[in-house]
Amino acid sequence: MGFLNALFGRSKPVRPDLDQLFGVPSAALTLEAAAGFRPTGFGSVCFAAVEGAAFTEVAGQIRALLDADTERGGVPVEVSQDSYGYSWLLARHTPEELPDLVNDLHAVNSELEANGFGPQLLCSIVGFRNAADRPLGLVYLYKRGTFYPFAPLPGEKRDNPLELQVKAMLGNDLRVEQDLTRWFPVWGAPGL
Repeated sequence: MGFLNALFGRSKPVRPDLDQLFGVPSAALTLEAAAGFRPTGFGSVCFAAVEGAAFTEVAGQIRALLDADTERGGVPVEVSQDSYGYSWLLARHTPEELPDLVNDLHAVNSELEANGFGPQLLCSIVGFRNAADRPLGLVYLYKRGTFYPFAPLPGEKRDNPLELQVKAMLGNDLRVEQDLTRWFPVWGAPGL
């Protein structure tokens, strides 16, 4: 079977590797040292919600898990829907708590995946800003197991040179998506 796939140019899709998210804190150090971008403490997960009691129950479990620290001063997660009908779950921490934010994003992705809703996962984003208040997002593509930088500008434009610069900076820290056509814009994503 492997020989025929190679002969006909078919390849297996990359399997998601959620543990790649744990590389974000070291990538944050590189971003700050090389380009002055610091974590904002905001991160979000985008997924296609589905109808049904099973999905509603899993979504409730995820919110309860992430909101468990609200009694100790944590900020409750926010759920929103974008103009394309996708759902976003926004988690907030202080910028210094980037590892905790990454743990939350990993937990959301893992819980959805473990309950059979992995195909509904689209991406996760961790927000950064520089001293000039320019936004930058590190986007994790669930279905590809890779990251790419997204640098939005006003008027739904992108700072492509900055994105390519960040790609070069993070090559040793994260599995960066090499196919630039998969660097989708995520306009208005919560946390950016």
